[in-house]
Amino acid sequence: MVDGFAQKQEVILLREITTLFWDIGGVILTNGWDRESRKEAAATFRLDWEEFQDRHDLSFPAFDTGYITLHEYLERTLFYRARPFTREEFTAFMFARSREYPEVRAILDKVTASGKYFVGAINNEPLELNQYRIEAFHLRRNFLVFFSSCYVRSRKPEEAIFRVALEVTQRAPEQCLFIDDRALNLESPRRLGMNTIHHQNADQLRSELGKFGVEV
Repeated sequence: MVDGFAQKQEVILLREITTLFWDIGGVILTNGWDRESRKEAAATFRLDWEEFQDRHDLSFPAFDTGYITLHEYLERTLFYRARPFTREEFTAFMFARSREYPEVRAILDKVTASGKYFVGAINNEPLELNQYRIEAFHLRRNFLVFFSSCYVRSRKPEEAIFRVALEVTQRAPEQCLFIDDRALNLESPRRLGMNTIHHQNADQLRSELGKFGVEV
C-alpha cells in the first residue's frame, strides 16, 4: 500500500521541471564564512577563539540578513578594541576563503546553456560577501535572480525565503527543483511542494538531476 506522502511525491515527480533553484555555498562555491574559515582566521590573526566565536554568534544573524554591514560586523566581533591588523587585511582574508567547485560549476553551466530552465539562487550570505562572490565568480552568467538572505531579510531553513522565491517568480512549486548541501534546508521547500536534491558531490548531483529529467 502506498502512503499519502509517497503518492504526493509521485505526482510531483510526474510534473515537468521548469525551474532550478541552487544554493551557492557548499554546492557551487565553498562556504563564504563558515566555522572552518573562522578557525583559520583565529589562527592567522591570533584571535581568542572563544571570544571571537561568541561575538560572531551574536552578530551573524543580523549580518547574514542585511541588517548590519560588514563594517558593523567587524566592529562588533573584532575592532571594538585595537588590533595589530587592519579591517582591510581581515576583509581580504575573508573574501579569499571563497573557491569554486569546478565540476559542479560545469554542471550548472550546462543547465544554463540548455536554455530550458529558469535558474535562480536561494542562498544565505551577508551582503558584501555575496556581492563579492557574484562578481568574482561571474555568477550572473548562470543565475537570473538571487534570493539571498541579505536581500530577502530571511534565512534558510525558514519557509519565508522559499515563499518569496515562488511568489516573485510565479512558479508552481511542483515544477521547481531546489539543490542544497544541508538536509535541514530542504525541509521547508518540501513542505511547500518543491522537489529537492541533497547535494553531496558532482557525480551524485548529475545522477539526481537525471532522475528529474534534467539532462547534463
